[in-house]
Amino acid sequence: MIETGKKIDTDFELDVVKNGEEKTVNFSELLDRPTIVSVYKRNNTSGCDKQNKSLSEHADWFDKKGYNLVAVSKDTCGSHKNYAEKLDINYVLASDRDYKFAKATDSIVEKKMYGNTYEAPSRSAYVIDTDGTVLGIIEKVNTKDHAHELKELIENL
Repeated sequence: MIETGKKIDTDFELDVVKNGEEKTVNFSELLDRPTIVSVYKRNNTSGCDKQNKSLSEHADWFDKKGYNLVAVSKDTCGSHKNYAEKLDINYVLASDRDYKFAKATDSIVEKKMYGNTYEAPSRSAYVIDTDGTVLGIIEKVNTKDHAHELKELIENL
C-alpha cells in the first residue's frame, strides 16, 4: 500500500456518477480540492451500505471543511445511479472495474471467500491533495463509523 506523503499517478480515467449524471473523467479532475477516496466492494451489501450511509450523513461536514468525497467500487455507473438515489448520496461514485485506483495506490490484496482466493482492492480510504500527494490513509475502514474515523484523520492532518 502507498505511504502517506507519496504521490499517486493520477493520470487514469474512471466512469463516475455525480448529481445523477454519468461521465468519464481523468482522476486528476476529481482533485480540484483535497479529496477523500473511500474504497468499498460493491453496492447493496450490508457493510458497504453502512460505509456509504455514514459518509452520506456527514457529507456536508466534509464539504464545509473543503474536501471532496469520492467512493470507489467495481459497480457500473448504472448501478451507482440507483444506489445514489437509494442512499441519498450526493458525492461522486466512481466505477473502477479495472482497479485503476487500487493499482495507483498499490492496494490490491489477497482475499478469501467461500474457500476461494482472489485479488481485489482493500476496503480503505485515502485523503489525497490536489497534486496527488497522499495526506492520510485508513488501511481498514470501520464500516459503521467511517465518517467519524475520517473526521478524526482530517482533524489530525
